[in-house]
Amino acid sequence: MTTFETYLSLGFQHISDLNGYDHILFILALCALYRPNDWKKVIGLVTAFTIGHSITLALSTLNIVLLSPEIIEFLIPVTIFITALSNFIFYRDHTPVRIGRQYTFALFFGLIHGMGFSNYLKMLLGKESHIFEPLLAFNVGLEIGQLLIVFAFMLLTWLVTNVMKLSFRYWMYLISGITAILSVSLMSETKFW
Repeated sequence: MTTFETYLSLGFQHISDLNGYDHILFILALCALYRPNDWKKVIGLVTAFTIGHSITLALSTLNIVLLSPEIIEFLIPVTIFITALSNFIFYRDHTPVRIGRQYTFALFFGLIHGMGFSNYLKMLLGKESHIFEPLLAFNVGLEIGQLLIVFAFMLLTWLVTNVMKLSFRYWMYLISGITAILSVSLMSETKFW
């Protein structure tokens, strides 16, 4: 297995690991506001999130940006909570301003999540001097994992709203509520004071 394949696999495993479900919760909160036919918007949001976490993953791995891991581990569930809460607030707002705000939040929150990913990646890299290829592969693996989560969630949304005939609004409220509650639990577990 090449270095690229190894880190690609590690990135995919990291995002899909159910023990680290906080990143999955963020993707679900991000997607909850959208119907399956909005898949292009969702991919754009997830890509904005990826751009954000790629930037800080690189900067943090290179020790250019350093923040306390305790603070980052607390801020990650805060981003989930804010995203889930905003779904309740902006459910009926379909304006370009709201959509632009969501892309901005996804990018900014990606910056925070990237610092969380970096602790794991730093541990894997050890003393490796050439980090461009591992960084790129890890990010690609993360993105593939995120897109699979989006696909599975959009498929589930379609089944719940079209086959089971649950109102999309109730489904969105259910997913946003569950992610908000779980994020509050994560915040209490990771508080740094």
